[in-house]
Amino acid sequence: MEAALQALVASAPQPSTAQVRESLAAAGFAPAAVEVSAARTPTGLAADAVEVGVLGDNNECVMAQLRAGTVATSVLPVLPNGRCFIGSVQR
Repeated sequence: MEAALQALVASAPQPSTAQVRESLAAAGFAPAAVEVSAARTPTGLAADAVEVGVLGDNNECVMAQLRAGTVATSVLPVLPNGRCFIGSVQR
């Protein structure tokens, strides 16, 4: 996941939600396993960061934050609801 997102931010330092989804789908991640935060605020401004969660095996979520052309990743446990994010996500 990190390699796919690194390649994405190299060409688009502030990628859209759709670009993140397309990049991960092209890297072989199942779209149903991918959760992405909004890349734009309700007022239309670019979000400071885009958060990504990919539901993996062993009740783990691979999480990434895309901010100013950089990618930071970590692995966290799946939430009790079976998802990586709390609240709404962009589908």
